[in-house]
Amino acid sequence: MGQTVIEKIIAAHAGRKAVHPGEIVWIDLDVRSARDFGGANVVGHLRRHFGAQPVADPRRTAFTFDCVVPANTIPYAENQHTCRSFARETGVGLYDVDAGIGSHVMIEQGLALPGTTVVGTDSHLNLLGAVGCFGQGMGDTDIAFGFATGRTWFEVPETIRVDVRGELRPPATAKDLTLALVGQLGSKGALGQAVELYGEAVDKLTLAERVTLCSMATEMGAIVALVRPSPEVLAFLSRRAGHPVAAPAWADEGAGYARTEVLEIDRLRPMISLPGSPSKVVSVADVAGTPVDSVFVGSCTNGRLHDFAQLARGLRGRRVAPGVMAKAVPATREVMTALLEQGLVEALHAAGVIVSNAGCGGCASGQIGMTGKGEVQISTSNRNFRGKQGMGETYLASPLTAAVSAAAGRITEPRRADA
Repeated sequence: MGQTVIEKIIAAHAGRKAVHPGEIVWIDLDVRSARDFGGANVVGHLRRHFGAQPVADPRRTAFTFDCVVPANTIPYAENQHTCRSFARETGVGLYDVDAGIGSHVMIEQGLALPGTTVVGTDSHLNLLGAVGCFGQGMGDTDIAFGFATGRTWFEVPETIRVDVRGELRPPATAKDLTLALVGQLGSKGALGQAVELYGEAVDKLTLAERVTLCSMATEMGAIVALVRPSPEVLAFLSRRAGHPVAAPAWADEGAGYARTEVLEIDRLRPMISLPGSPSKVVSVADVAGTPVDSVFVGSCTNGRLHDFAQLARGLRGRRVAPGVMAKAVPATREVMTALLEQGLVEALHAAGVIVSNAGCGGCASGQIGMTGKGEVQISTSNRNFRGKQGMGETYLASPLTAAVSAAAGRITEPRRADA
């Protein structure tokens, strides 16, 4: 039987010709990381258990600060200082509070490449599947072991194949496609499994749109969602890595899938997740008219230049409605630079949007954009459990839906003219 993508990546890093679902194998890690949340715990484990040389290869190891940047609490300030001090002592890389979301920084820096393995203390590091990379979030004990040895154990998962059929037509966006998939599979529909995504609409997605799609694998219970890199994505990664990046070995014909799902999108309309669970997905039209108090555009799911351009288009010629607080947080410093260069910061500011520095924003429960009890928010992030972004009621939607809703002061379905 042929091998799936995740089986090929794991086999290559285990020194095996093939692996099979259910096997537990030791794999080599190309990159290991820890963010400001959990990073200090990783350092503590390393100091206690691994002696004078606690890091196997500092060149392949890095801290990324993105949850609360700059630190606005004493515990976060102390965590970040612990990581900075350890980085200076050991030569480990450090992407400080001005860099942005770690997973996005790894793509921009050419560290996460097709067919490679990357781990970190980020539950959404699996969004690296957008470039054909096996990214995986792990606990601080496992990450400390990865720092020290460059290896980890992994149980080979089964794989679900998803065939996306039809064309993605405006005003539906990549986020609407993503929410439709989460709604179809449910929060446990891919539990402990990998997902491979196919279809002409998937092939046409930009890198930013692929990140959006793969960033919600966790909300389906999946280990990772993988998309085959397009020529455009490979060209981008080659520039960033400083050397040619080839397409990885993809799934074989006859690969053994747990099952195949079909997602029809020809008539896809803008979608939205109801408060409490990302998988409670309905059409925006079903909840249109619901009053909105705040809007957040950003996070690892929708924090790229593409997303803020969509926000600006949706607000074109309009302002944020009185009484609505709209916040935009770019994923990385690079994105912020592009927003400045292209005049989007000025345009968003003129429309009444608060633009903040790069990072996770409200999604991390620690930066811009917490909600109060009774507050209704539209967020472009990936999770809307109560307490995740405050004690309010959070709906998940696209930047375009967020834009037109911010202008109207109530949940509003975008029109084709808004796209």
